[in-house]
Amino acid sequence: MRQGAGRSPQETTGKREFRLNQPAPRADAFRMPASASTPRVVIEPQTGWVGLDLPELWRYRELIAFLALRDLKVRYKQSALGAAWAVLQPLLTLAVFTGLFGSLLGPDRLPGAAGVSYAVSTFCGLVPWQLFARAVTAGSESVVVNQALVTKVYFPRLAAPIAPVLAALVDFALSFAVLLGMLAWAGIVPGAAVVWLPIFALLAVAAALGVALWLAAVNALFRDVRLALPFLVQLWMLVSPVVYATPSLLHGRPAWVWFAYSLNPMTGVIEGFRWALFGGADPPVGLLAGSALTTALLLTSGLLIFRRLERQFADRV
Repeated sequence: MRQGAGRSPQETTGKREFRLNQPAPRADAFRMPASASTPRVVIEPQTGWVGLDLPELWRYRELIAFLALRDLKVRYKQSALGAAWAVLQPLLTLAVFTGLFGSLLGPDRLPGAAGVSYAVSTFCGLVPWQLFARAVTAGSESVVVNQALVTKVYFPRLAAPIAPVLAALVDFALSFAVLLGMLAWAGIVPGAAVVWLPIFALLAVAAALGVALWLAAVNALFRDVRLALPFLVQLWMLVSPVVYATPSLLHGRPAWVWFAYSLNPMTGVIEGFRWALFGGADPPVGLLAGSALTTALLLTSGLLIFRRLERQFADRV
């Protein structure tokens, strides 16, 4: 018989063993009750054509305001003149084209609006054009500039291009104040048609937003937009009635030429500004109709394309 056989485990090891006279715990004893579990929110990209969620944009209105304010601060950060550039740029452009057309055509043949000086007519065209150009340029880069937010935080992606368009309205207000000063200096008193100015400004904002949505969506996937945009903006300015009035360019042309030219969304806006501030016999209804049609198509298609492609931004921006 071996030594230690028949002894208890305590006598064999020399250690006391404590046992609880309780049953072993069940496998599910440490699980949280179903009612106390933390709900999970899974955000997945939507498929197909996605509609415009205006209530969601309204809930993120503070973020849009913050992004617009940030764009303004970054634009004029460490700038000696600051927001004065919003006025200097159109004034310098006015000086260049006044000198150019004055030397080529003579002071009596400048292509301005009838009944007002060329300087006032051109600056009146530059004010809405600067609004459009700044909004399109900044809006096209909005998704790329906000790359850190797009790739890490959920928010309605439409907030990115909307914010720089709103920021451009601040520069527009500054340059418009200078335009009012020029009108007072020239002795021009706007008539009752001036009440249409907010409509024309809204049309310019809608056109800029539509173009910015298209370019922002494509620029997030292909960086060619960034390289081509400065040239496109300059070319668009030359085919818009900014430094010349539409009647001086299309006088005597057939009706289809006027209609084709009115499809430029900024044609009706700029000529509408001149009519509202300078007055005139008849409003440019034909030009406004063509511009409004193009603006509606740009804005609708821009919203659809942006919402369609936004699911790819976080992976490819």
